[in-house]
Amino acid sequence: MQAVLTQQKCVEALKGEVAMPASLTQAEKREMIDKAKSAIVLCLGDKVLRDVAREATAALMWAKLESLYMTKSLAHRQLLKQ
Repeated sequence: MQAVLTQQKCVEALKGEVAMPASLTQAEKREMIDKAKSAIVLCLGDKVLRDVAREATAALMWAKLESLYMTKSLAHRQLLKQ
């Protein structure tokens, strides 16, 4: 997913709007965030999309995906087995 966002020059959107370069205008930041969010949505399956669709920005979606897939809990291991 990071490779797709890098290719589309949207990887900075994962850091959040505050951490984006100051040289970008507000419109450019908004466009980058929207492109990143749409790329994430297009790459997700239906079940995962239901979990992250409520998030407003790409950074929040990314954080939710990390919480779902980077934890080492029993529930996560069962989800991966499915």
